[in-house]
Amino acid sequence: MTIPTLTDMRSAHDLIRPYVRRTPVRVSSYLNELTGAELFFKCENFQEPGAFKVRGAANAVFGLDEAQAAKGVATHSSGNHASCLSYAAMLRGIPCNVVMPRTAPQAKKDTVRRYGGVITECEPSTSSREETFAKVQAETGGDFVHPYNDPRVIAGQATCSAELLEQTDGVDAVIAPIGGGGMVSGTCLTVSNLAPETAIYAAEPEQADDAYRSFKAGHIIADDAPKTIADGLLVPLKENTWHFVSNHVTDIFTASEQEIIDAMKLTWKHLRVVMEPSSAVPLATILKNPDVFKGKRVGVIITGGNVDLDKLPWI
Repeated sequence: MTIPTLTDMRSAHDLIRPYVRRTPVRVSSYLNELTGAELFFKCENFQEPGAFKVRGAANAVFGLDEAQAAKGVATHSSGNHASCLSYAAMLRGIPCNVVMPRTAPQAKKDTVRRYGGVITECEPSTSSREETFAKVQAETGGDFVHPYNDPRVIAGQATCSAELLEQTDGVDAVIAPIGGGGMVSGTCLTVSNLAPETAIYAAEPEQADDAYRSFKAGHIIADDAPKTIADGLLVPLKENTWHFVSNHVTDIFTASEQEIIDAMKLTWKHLRVVMEPSSAVPLATILKNPDVFKGKRVGVIITGGNVDLDKLPWI
């Protein structure tokens, strides 16, 4: 286990600056009134590949030496990490092979292919994903850029909350979706060092609540094949991300499928941004736990906006 440091975050920010956007922070007076909090939405859905994961992907890809870069990169992902790694690899001009569940949204598969990524499909379970990936990596020799359990990736994701703190002049709390924990770990890395008085929360679907159960139990509990509309939050914590979650997260909240859909509709309508279901989980949990957030300045990380417009969850 290798734990990235604040120095790693700062180095990553310098390295990836030419390849990622400093995304805007949006506010909504309606959502502030509805929640009783002052919400600051960090819009990572405005990244070119549509997700925050371009930060960690770019840090890994552009940190490779020339010899390893020539062999390309490889990963497994339900979508956003796959597209972001393919995008970063395209910018550097190197191969990218990705293993994706056959049930991953078509929009995300299309994005991977648009950026030149080569997809191998697997069954929608963690075990199938990892077994299929082992074969692909053995064949290609690409550098494994894990979707979240990789210090380079965590350091890259940590740059998001560094920007958020600057753009808001500080907040009382930050909340982000949690699946494998890459974004939450990056948030912990930055916030615990630069704003240690700020509470860090994570938000998870009830139907894929292994991080919540892990947090309460004090050890990693991994589900193999959970099912939720929040398709970006299907994977379990690993040792690197568990380190940050167990040491720095204040609490983890969960939301039902309907609560996620309702929050997604609210943000589309009142924040006027396109976000995917995974990104709506934080607002859903804020609405569900008003006493925790009322009267506070809260940073909310919108992690991605890659949706299949023909299969919106409320249709």
